[in-house]
Amino acid sequence: MKPRSTPQRRAIRAAIDEAGRPLDAHEVLAAAQTDADNLGLATVYRTLKLGVEEGWLTPVDLPNAPTRYEMAGKKHHHHFECRACSKVFEVHGCPGNLKPLIPDGFTLEDHEVILYGLCDECA
Repeated sequence: MKPRSTPQRRAIRAAIDEAGRPLDAHEVLAAAQTDADNLGLATVYRTLKLGVEEGWLTPVDLPNAPTRYEMAGKKHHHHFECRACSKVFEVHGCPGNLKPLIPDGFTLEDHEVILYGLCDECA
């Protein structure tokens, strides 16, 4: 049975889709509240979980940070975390050939590059 489409769920999906960067649950709540009255954090968490299960959301896990979420189906990319405001941004592109970094006999299956610094608003 497909979950019903509610104004709150539509507002959450729109907030993530329009953000252009991964959002944590509190950022989703703040962005979606403008379009959905009485939206609460519990509804945001339920919808994020459902979005991952349904495959339209991808979790973004960075060390020592809350899970963030972005729309699924994007091309390979990495992330930049601002050390001042903690916002996370997508970094398009990849450093490329990582084979020289891999120890002999190891097999690389995946990678994630995380850049840290100050975003344009905090710099």
